[in-house]
Amino acid sequence: MTDTTTLHPPAFLSKLSSRQEAIARVATLRAIGPVVFTNGVFDVLHRGHASYLAQARSLGGSLVVALNSDASARRLGKGPDRPLNNELDRAALMAALESVSLVTWFDEDTPLELITELRPDVLVKGGDYDMNKLAETQVVLAYGGRAQAIPFVDGYSTTALVKKIRQG
Repeated sequence: MTDTTTLHPPAFLSKLSSRQEAIARVATLRAIGPVVFTNGVFDVLHRGHASYLAQARSLGGSLVVALNSDASARRLGKGPDRPLNNELDRAALMAALESVSLVTWFDEDTPLELITELRPDVLVKGGDYDMNKLAETQVVLAYGGRAQAIPFVDGYSTTALVKKIRQG
């Protein structure tokens, strides 16, 4: 017997949000506690990413992840063929993670404008950033938020993983 049950799209896809929708959705998230914000390319997810995102999420009531659009990611100089995964695929994988509450995109080189629009309570970046030197930190601090760096998990890097795969 063939099962003819209609499959519905995965529920995690509801975490994806256009930039325009994100403002209203962040306001809703704020009702459950402080909104934590982070951003990045997150091209090939690995254990370091999962640990970082779980730690970021623990700092508030929800975690908003802003992905560099494909064009923005290419401008970062990680290589002509990066990102390996397109922005919609990267967003879907990000949304599938339990620690992530909302996923959106930005096309600029930095998320400064998006942060100004969303006004997260906590800005989180990886440990390789000097938080005091980021314009994003200054914006968040100016309206009463806070900024925090989370140390990387040693030994995990998408760039190193891509290099290892290419060496075969």
